[in-house]
Amino acid sequence: MTKESPGRTILRIGHRGACGHAPENTLASIERAIALRCAFTEVDVRRTSDDELVLLHDKRVNRTTNGRGRVAELTLPDIRTLDAGGGQSPPTLDDVLNAASGRIGLILELKTGGLAYDVCAIVRASGFNQPVIYASFLQEELQHVRRANPDAQTMILFTRLPTNPGAVAVGLHATHVGLRLNTVTEPLVTVLHNERLIVFAYTANQPAEISKMKMLGVDGIISDFPDLV
Repeated sequence: MTKESPGRTILRIGHRGACGHAPENTLASIERAIALRCAFTEVDVRRTSDDELVLLHDKRVNRTTNGRGRVAELTLPDIRTLDAGGGQSPPTLDDVLNAASGRIGLILELKTGGLAYDVCAIVRASGFNQPVIYASFLQEELQHVRRANPDAQTMILFTRLPTNPGAVAVGLHATHVGLRLNTVTEPLVTVLHNERLIVFAYTANQPAEISKMKMLGVDGIISDFPDLV
């Protein structure tokens, strides 16, 4: 294990806003990430039954709101009635772009297939003026992002690592790789850096985990408690 390079900047990235401090994927959580001077906040995008794009992590709203049902079977008016914490309903992608513009970069995780073209179009139309990284575990979805916006920054997310994650990322023309923290090793980070890929680790919430990720040489750390990074 090598020591962290002096002066090296490691990006502070809020997870689902800064969900250790405020309800996940809400405007309040994003405001906390901004207040904590995060470079980015990561949020999750899904589609409603009436083709609106909203911020919800799970397939169902049961865990994170006072409602029940599948996001894909609810309309935006249904979503607007839900309490995701503190009296807030889950915001739309437009809401988030308006709130974050000029203030913080966004990592937009595409949770299902068929989102890429619409998400890219909404971001482009919004005039959002901070960095955007389109992220997904779904390789095909990142290919669609690349077709929709050849200049986009994209991040392939891995839970279990393929045999050659660098080759997968390069084949997708990705700019970033997101690694589960228990899969990060110094040799892997070196290989990815040699492919000119930027490496983010998720989700590091304990000081010891954060310290280890820094020592292993990642470029950014995604955390529920980004103030610890």
